[in-house]
Amino acid sequence: MALLWALAVLSLLPLLDAQSPECANLTTAAPITNATIDFLSGKWFYIGSAFRNPEYNESARAIQAAFFYFEPKHAEDKLIVREYQTIADKCIYNCSSISIYRQNGTLSKIESGREHFGDLLLSKHFRTFMLAASWNGTKNVGVSFYADKPEVSQEQKKEFLDVIKCIGIQESEITYTDEKKDVCGPLEKQHEEERKKETEAS
Repeated sequence: MALLWALAVLSLLPLLDAQSPECANLTTAAPITNATIDFLSGKWFYIGSAFRNPEYNESARAIQAAFFYFEPKHAEDKLIVREYQTIADKCIYNCSSISIYRQNGTLSKIESGREHFGDLLLSKHFRTFMLAASWNGTKNVGVSFYADKPEVSQEQKKEFLDVIKCIGIQESEITYTDEKKDVCGPLEKQHEEERKKETEAS
């Protein structure tokens, strides 16, 4: 399940309006502006996630490490995503596009003929973001956490944990990746060299 997009049919935003101290520092990204899209541009690491849906948790546990690149297409309201995942000690590469719904702060991706949604949540202070999903209400609520470095600070991690608490998930339900298990470095380097040659040739 690329980038752990949950099948979010119902928005998580009503849950985030709850008067809970854990929810106080949370900023939803609605509407998404060009500045928001520029913020998302570049390389990101998948740090961890927690989903109530057992199927999503199984997919999350299979990912040993993952990182990806966002390339913005402002006029098309899209992000081109180049994704590298380490699963079963093998590198899996995928290139696809993500649609941006600016007004409601949502990103979506089509997989297996279905559109997968996630509410974009931004940190007020750090180079991190989260994607939150609530499918069929709170029963299958979930959050995935991303940062611009493979390891996060205690402050960054606390923000993620606060969101987890805010939506009623236990810390024990979180699955984390391990950057030391990444095997996609050589393929990433190969792709970078190929892109450099293409740029020089054009």
